[in-house]
Amino acid sequence: MLVEKNVPLQAFNTFHIVAKAHTLVRIASESDVHALLKHPEWGVEPKFVLGGGSNIVFTGDVKPVVLKVEIMGRRLVLETAKAFIVEAGAGESWHDFVAWTLAQGYPGLENMALIPGTVGASPVQNIGAYGVELQDRFEALDAVDLQTGQVFTLNAAQCAFGYRDSVFKHGGSTGPASADGHQVVGLKDRALILRVRFSLPKAWKPVLGYADIDKKMAEHHCTRPTAQQMFDWVCEIRRAKLPDPQVIGNAGSFFKNPTVTLEQCADIIARDPKVVHYRLADGSVKLAAGWLIDSCGWRGKSVGHAGVYEKQALILVNRGDGSDSHSATGGEVMTLARAIQTSVYERFGIMLEAEPVVV
Repeated sequence: MLVEKNVPLQAFNTFHIVAKAHTLVRIASESDVHALLKHPEWGVEPKFVLGGGSNIVFTGDVKPVVLKVEIMGRRLVLETAKAFIVEAGAGESWHDFVAWTLAQGYPGLENMALIPGTVGASPVQNIGAYGVELQDRFEALDAVDLQTGQVFTLNAAQCAFGYRDSVFKHGGSTGPASADGHQVVGLKDRALILRVRFSLPKAWKPVLGYADIDKKMAEHHCTRPTAQQMFDWVCEIRRAKLPDPQVIGNAGSFFKNPTVTLEQCADIIARDPKVVHYRLADGSVKLAAGWLIDSCGWRGKSVGHAGVYEKQALILVNRGDGSDSHSATGGEVMTLARAIQTSVYERFGIMLEAEPVVV
């Protein structure tokens, strides 16, 4: 367990926002967590779990003890007749883990290639892209209760996955218990994920149906792409559309795509027939948040050093040069975000929900 004081966090968040952690503890193993919880000072202080920092907006210095998760490791846990069960430490890079699974001959995660962040953060957000969400491949995870020190295991149902949502994003402590009796409803700021297991199907087939993928298939005269082709194409598409956080600070998609009823969608179409929307299996309709923002004229606009990305209005970026005095602040980012929310609501009657955690 390595403990550091007054640690700059600019390198620990993909927005490159300037902030400091009063105390930062590097967690490289399960034993590090238990050692921390037994510490007379840090064990009783409030804690904030930090993964890859790819879905976070710092609005100031962080007073709770920051737990920087750096638990590594990848392995095949079990091979069944139908699936490969693979496991990764919470500190592993998500993209590197996806690449590793393909190299080992375990397809299934390729549509989620190049999503920034760590394996441990992936179930918190229920990440997803191009028709595949983490919950579709999830087997189980192990975590530590930061209040009691108890290690517990959750399956998919207990994680309560939703669209960019899970039990780890909600407070409270009552509800159904896991097999070992641990309460699993409301684990926000209470659990530190140690490792995550995935069930990757042996009877693999590509998940298609997106225009960008269809275009790649046409370019390559391909009707059934391999998992490696899907991985390569998704990486190419994302690199063409999305800013590299190592070059331009950002947290990926800043707003969730809102879901509305058919009646609400009809009302919005009456306001603007060009609205981009998708019918869902349950009868509801998902709207493209980027289109809503773009139609309100926000593409390329800025507030201070925070701006809306020119190639994709769903992404807010840090236009600063990385220096303390010429970098977007968390306050500027959130001021811009609120202005966008107000604008979209006034035109379409839809309140966009921000994806990143605001600290």
